[in-house]
Amino acid sequence: MGATVAVVRTSPRSVVDDTVRCMELGGVAEVLDPALSTLLKLNLSWTRFYPACSTWPWQIDGVLRGLKRAGHAPDRLLAVENSTVVTDPVEGARRNAWTGPLQRHGVSYQPLTEVEWERADFGGETPVLDRIFPDGIWVPSIYPGRQIVHLPTLKTHGHTVTTGAVKNAFGGLLREERHHCHKHIHEVLVELLVMQRKLHPAQFSVIDGSVAGDGAGPRTMKPRLRERLIAGADPVAVDAVGAALMGIDPVTVPYLAMAAERGLGCADLADIEVVGDGLDAPARPFTTKRSLVITGDQLLRKGALRFLEGPALHSPLFFWAPLASNLYHDGLWYPLVGALRAARFRRSAWGRLHQVYRHESGG
Repeated sequence: MGATVAVVRTSPRSVVDDTVRCMELGGVAEVLDPALSTLLKLNLSWTRFYPACSTWPWQIDGVLRGLKRAGHAPDRLLAVENSTVVTDPVEGARRNAWTGPLQRHGVSYQPLTEVEWERADFGGETPVLDRIFPDGIWVPSIYPGRQIVHLPTLKTHGHTVTTGAVKNAFGGLLREERHHCHKHIHEVLVELLVMQRKLHPAQFSVIDGSVAGDGAGPRTMKPRLRERLIAGADPVAVDAVGAALMGIDPVTVPYLAMAAERGLGCADLADIEVVGDGLDAPARPFTTKRSLVITGDQLLRKGALRFLEGPALHSPLFFWAPLASNLYHDGLWYPLVGALRAARFRRSAWGRLHQVYRHESGG
């Protein structure tokens, strides 16, 4: 087999213990060295809380318990997340109830907006990123030499079809202007795998699919109960299994197929050993859609409005784009659609569990 990926069924009562079990089945003890410092790359897709959008607090809780059980000391662990032009990693940590489990486990949280960044040379192996960033590729100075654990959620994405372990690196390895990568997003995601192999001694991924996101991700999705956890050392294989759990053929996802072709991971389910509770398809496949914001972005970068790309996205006039995104997401979609879905989630067993973590985090 080309890779081993663990899949574990879960429930609100057992999710923390299930996360530990999933990590152990996925080989965390064999992959990560407790003697080395390790980053936990969280995922903040929206500053406000919305189900399946960002890393779950119980996901942090379970991963930290699993790492401690594998011998990792809290002072060698560091949780990190970056900003985008539309997210705030400090406020987002509070609103998504991350602070409670992090503090209880004695693990610090470092917004990447507050660290030094350094120029990195990848020896010509990142030609697309080199063209996008002719002044050089800059990475957080705390990244080189540290192991990394990715904590994404299971969801669809309007730019990348699916999102998970591979896409989670996008938010940490590139600075705020990374939105310019959307035009060549699949090629960029493949090059991020190259970068990570050079920066990190080892990596591991834990995808939480307790409540997954279906539709116009990464924000404007329908929360769907899936109750599956995924873990493994090969981010491509982990994402391939995640795609299958959403009823999406992984070889039809461009970044997965391209990564496999370059020998950067395994995307063919026939070559992946799934351990644990097995791989099953959902009763109804997930469907990737594009939000109004992503549709507009793609029209400007690759579609009928691309003649406006320069002035709209690469000039001082760019300020309109994050304003429009915030207006749509927070001022229009959430009040009209998202709030009702979030309220329905809060009445569920998973929603009640989230409230426990929210209270612990002071929310």
